[in-house]
Amino acid sequence: MRIMGLDFGSKTVGVALSDPLLITAQGLEIIRREEENKLRTTYRRIEEIIKEYDVEKIVLGLPKNMNNTEGIRVELTMEFKEALERRTGLTVEMWDERLTTVAADKAMMEAEIRREHRKDYVDMIAATLILQGYLDRLSFEKNK
Repeated sequence: MRIMGLDFGSKTVGVALSDPLLITAQGLEIIRREEENKLRTTYRRIEEIIKEYDVEKIVLGLPKNMNNTEGIRVELTMEFKEALERRTGLTVEMWDERLTTVAADKAMMEAEIRREHRKDYVDMIAATLILQGYLDRLSFEKNK
């Protein structure tokens, strides 16, 4: 069993996968699209990954504002969640993603990835951080 982590953006979806033991998250890819509302190819690619890696659950980043309010991005993300559940039949759990993009950017700076290349990786790293946070919570609850 694996869990997929997703960071849903206006033109990209960062994808991460857990290892089979649900200990670590690894970045897999970034799904790109030309227009924000054109999601057919995005859904199809996610479905392919689910089959290829035997994914049993999805964790989707919830983009709340820093003051805990919900804006238009939360609304769009919730619509994406509902569509994913309908299309895949899998449970999609929401995970607070505040500061994951900041943490991803900081990690790339520390790894000395040039500024112009960071946008190529930030969504995948953010998806990895979202999923790793979820896996860490699972581990903590299991070991209570």
